[in-house]
Amino acid sequence: MIFLTDFLRADIVDINQQRAGTVKDLIVRMREPYPIVTAFAIRGGKHLPRTIDWGAVRAGENNELSLNVPTTALREYPRASSETWLSRDILDRQIVDTDGRRVVRVNDLQLQVVNGSLVLIGVDIGTRGLLRRLGLESTGRRLTRVFHRNFPHKIISWDVVDPVRSDQSSVKLRISHRKLGKMHPADIAEIVSQLGSTDRAAIIQGLDAETAAETLEETSDEIQAQILATLDDEQTADILEAMSPDEAADFLGDLPEDRREELIAKMEQEEAEDVTELLTYEDNTAGGLMTTEYVSVPSTLTAEETIAEIRLRAPSAESIYYVYVIDEMEHLLGVLSLRDLIVAAQDTPITSLMIERVVAVPTDAEPEDVAAVIAKYNLLAIPVVDEEDRIQGIVTIDDAMDTVMPQGMRRRARLL
Repeated sequence: MIFLTDFLRADIVDINQQRAGTVKDLIVRMREPYPIVTAFAIRGGKHLPRTIDWGAVRAGENNELSLNVPTTALREYPRASSETWLSRDILDRQIVDTDGRRVVRVNDLQLQVVNGSLVLIGVDIGTRGLLRRLGLESTGRRLTRVFHRNFPHKIISWDVVDPVRSDQSSVKLRISHRKLGKMHPADIAEIVSQLGSTDRAAIIQGLDAETAAETLEETSDEIQAQILATLDDEQTADILEAMSPDEAADFLGDLPEDRREELIAKMEQEEAEDVTELLTYEDNTAGGLMTTEYVSVPSTLTAEETIAEIRLRAPSAESIYYVYVIDEMEHLLGVLSLRDLIVAAQDTPITSLMIERVVAVPTDAEPEDVAAVIAKYNLLAIPVVDEEDRIQGIVTIDDAMDTVMPQGMRRRARLL
């Protein structure tokens, strides 16, 4: 097995067996799935280049890097500043193991010769990698033999890791958090919670707006506020637009009024109007809990027309388990189940399918009462109505339970 540590501080010997210096770092060009070594940095005389093309290397073994040219023929590698330096940019950094869904630290890097090129294939995150860097790996092997213990390598394949930081050096490690972005938002949120404030923001900045929004919705209010406070206004507005209106309103409601207005002004009109409407309700009420993402249809439709309407509007709805029937003034007349709609004849009026006695709560209902009603009637969501019985939004079961469950239980429940 070949590791970065095997090269660092190795003697560099030219084709005439003259010592030119020592290896300072290896330089790679990022590519999928594995980066390729293109150059190395050298510690040597002041007249030598600082970085040298890997093509000048003949062999590397026994703590020595042999060159195929004389020292006088060495030239500066021109792309060193735009490529990634393994020791400087990756070693000791935090990375995300997207298979194990955890944050780990890079203790060493595994390399391998593939088709004549040296490529980066893995990340050593174990104690053995750390001891290797300290020059104590052989001591560790002897001790484990004495005590009849294993001394395993703990290596993660490079193709399942994703760097955490988004600073200038780490931008070269990836274009975006492609691997991380494929994970479930709840898993990304778990990773974000393990990081410091700078790294948390770096993760969110590397995600698309929708994934970032879903991830933030899985975090605590404190982490949400901390992350969004570090982003620029445009990026924050994009994420708020992608969040469910109730989550966005909760965040904005905690901001000073002038800051809140600045962000709302940068949001798209439709999303801004939804959030502004929700901000008019008190926090600890059904109105403060509800979302405006629900499906309602006019009472004049047939079953076939209603199904077509659901197909059109479902992507923007938080819950489509219930379809609410309203009149032209948005008074709540009834509720439909998807099952009844699917099995009904296409030309059946929905007024003959709907349940007329709808369980609903007023906008000023307390969260505990909303949760109790949802639990009593075994509902997935409950409509919220004003004094004139006009539907204003819905409270979903997860939002209702969030208000009455302890923080630790709340997090566990979301993962079930």
